[in-house]
Amino acid sequence: MPLALYALTAGAFGIGVTEFVIMGLLLEVGADFGVSIATAGLLISGYALGVVVGAPVLTVLTARWPRKTVLLALMVVFIAGNAACALAPGYGFLMAARVLTALAHGTFFGVGSVVATGLVSPDRKASAIAVMFTGLTVANILGVPLGTWIGQQFGWRATFAAVTLVGLAAFAVIALFVPRDDRPTDAEDWRADLAAILRVPVLLGLLTTVLGYAGVFAVFTYIAPMLTRISGFSEAAVSPILLVFGGGLVVGNLVGGRLGDRGVLAAVFGTLIALALVLAAMTLGLGSPIAAVLLTGLLGAAGFATVAPLQMWVLSKAEGAGQNLASSLNIAAFNLGNAIGAWAGGEVIDHGPGLAFVPLVAALFPVAAVVVALMAVTVSRRSTQVYPST
Repeated sequence: MPLALYALTAGAFGIGVTEFVIMGLLLEVGADFGVSIATAGLLISGYALGVVVGAPVLTVLTARWPRKTVLLALMVVFIAGNAACALAPGYGFLMAARVLTALAHGTFFGVGSVVATGLVSPDRKASAIAVMFTGLTVANILGVPLGTWIGQQFGWRATFAAVTLVGLAAFAVIALFVPRDDRPTDAEDWRADLAAILRVPVLLGLLTTVLGYAGVFAVFTYIAPMLTRISGFSEAAVSPILLVFGGGLVVGNLVGGRLGDRGVLAAVFGTLIALALVLAAMTLGLGSPIAAVLLTGLLGAAGFATVAPLQMWVLSKAEGAGQNLASSLNIAAFNLGNAIGAWAGGEVIDHGPGLAFVPLVAALFPVAAVVVALMAVTVSRRSTQVYPST
């Protein structure tokens, strides 16, 4: 894999840290600003919605820019947003800074995915996307625990200051190693982009992503109380167990890339079915400490194995025009799934059968995603469009 691809991975690492590290700092942020944990938790939802809005808007606005210029501009937004978080005088300002930072998220991964696939041979495109997304997995394994530790030792503002430095480093390596490409990021007519996105197979592909990842985050959002209240672990044991989850992310990400290279459609169905089975098994397995640790790792593996195949699938449906927009919107779809899954899990806990049944309800999401994917295949066959074969 070329060095330029690892430069994109560095940017993905920084974005992954800033998205997820807030989960470990909610108590500190809430205490500093005098708000409840639930209110502090809205900083996660605000970020996710910022991704959903920013992905299509910034992709369209930068459609005539060279791809490398877009990536560097997005890193500037990322750096400014995290610096603003570190200096936030109040909760509202911090929320605004989080949303500003999130605006760069979807377009970076969308344009970055297209750049990544252009750096390698056609038979390694899914693996190239997986390598770039490895930045997210490493962020969960190393960046988030380290960022949480920094925040607990030196204050949560120090964490965002550190992430700002990561952004500066990512800007530097992208500037140095990503080759210059004076071509615009996509078709210059945004109407053609929109027409590509509004095709039924593309919309169904995006819906598949939303449903698949809603299942992951319905459980991951509440994994700590599951491990302590159901599996019987102490709070101190949660962080080491989450390292197992992070290890699963790395394995699943790379396996998903390899499977996608062999056949995107088969990889989409296979990974979604595996995710549904893991979530269903968690309903029974969380009662056993050993099984709970194993299933936590499998959740990370199955959840992230879907990423590269789904991204490649949506890219294939865009067929040239609208690829960057479709790719960015698919990243937004992942984040919309995050928000829906977290909400659904909370509803099951507060108004449903309770915490122990969250994984079982979560399993319904990837099952629904398989159904939607089957609909997409049926529609594509009827319209005689060519998609990746099994």
